[in-house]
Amino acid sequence: MPAFKTRNPIIPMREPNGESSVMRSWQRVLRTSLVLGLLLAIGACAAGREELDPARGGAGVVYERARKALDNQDYDNAIRLYEALIARYPFGAEARQVRLDLIYAYYKGRETESALDQADTFMRENPTHPRLDYAYYIKGLVDFERSVNFIERWFNVDLDERPPQTALRAFNSFRKVVEDYPRSEYAHDARRRMIFLRNRLADYEMYVARHYMERGAWVGAARRAKETVDQYDGAPAVRDALEVMIECYDRLGMRELADQTRELYAVNYGSVAEGSVAEKVVPIKRPWWKLWR
Repeated sequence: MPAFKTRNPIIPMREPNGESSVMRSWQRVLRTSLVLGLLLAIGACAAGREELDPARGGAGVVYERARKALDNQDYDNAIRLYEALIARYPFGAEARQVRLDLIYAYYKGRETESALDQADTFMRENPTHPRLDYAYYIKGLVDFERSVNFIERWFNVDLDERPPQTALRAFNSFRKVVEDYPRSEYAHDARRRMIFLRNRLADYEMYVARHYMERGAWVGAARRAKETVDQYDGAPAVRDALEVMIECYDRLGMRELADQTRELYAVNYGSVAEGSVAEKVVPIKRPWWKLWR
């Protein structure tokens, strides 16, 4: 009699953690999707790097793309391309022009500190370059256009009371263009801006002089007023400076200096009666809230 054989039931194979083959298939799909997404991201980054890579088409081609971006006012892209060119070809035929363009790109892109640093670096490394006037001019523009913010405009902040460090730096940069490169195409505009800055600096000197007068520091006030006359000749504040000098010299009992200053005042601003200017007390502006003064 043949032996009786029992059939073993087919039991679906499971992973050690008990998951079915269907779940395993979904995991493979998920892993594949993640890998594809990662590859696409890497490809996009590579494409971005290739876009900025100066080796793509050579330095000349990338320079033209940077110039086009600059002309189109795409300053961020222009800066990236110029920086990439300098990093890859620091001694190339167009390297100096690239550095000049980068100064301008920083300036237009409102990266003021980078513009100043790049200008200083260019002037230090190229002391005899024929376009050095341009570097000084852009450097002056950066400091010249550092204006007050909207909050200060809203409250009408008096700029005469603010130490004009940036104005002084801009003045010196423009003066370099005017004095060392008088035939430069930027000399005329630099001279016009110097006149504005001269008046601004003279107004601040007079603010300091009046501040000394408030405290009875007649020597200090006379010194600042004299510096205004000597350094900023032609500024509207010079007239006030002469009046302050006369007042201070009279207060100090320096009759000879007071008379000489009075004569100088008469020559430049018309005849005055003896003692009319000396007797004029320069108005002192006191804060309204200092009631005890």
